[in-house]
Amino acid sequence: MRNFRDLEIWKNSIAFSKSIYEICSTFPDKERFGLTAQIQRASVAIPSNIAEGSSRSSQADFARFLEIALGSAFEVETQLNIAKEVGYISSEQLIKCHEELTIIQKQINQLITVIRNKK
Repeated sequence: MRNFRDLEIWKNSIAFSKSIYEICSTFPDKERFGLTAQIQRASVAIPSNIAEGSSRSSQADFARFLEIALGSAFEVETQLNIAKEVGYISSEQLIKCHEELTIIQKQINQLITVIRNKK
């Protein structure tokens, strides 16, 4: 079993999820069960899947959970673009989030590559 708490990618995704919650707190109340909930769930899914995957006994299972985390990262990216389009976040907020997400996405991809090459 791997210690996910030691993974920089997990720490970064926890910090990112916290940022998402702060951003979403400014969304209109009417979005509480819509876009707000979707973005928050997807952002929480990133570190959650990294943690869950780290508990799996096989490298292939861990890589599969990392792929799910990566999918959640792209989901958040899409939802943030929608939030920008409907006026809930500024261009500056979107750029900052995209920069953080790009780092996380690259880290996930790199870890998947390392795991798959360990055969």
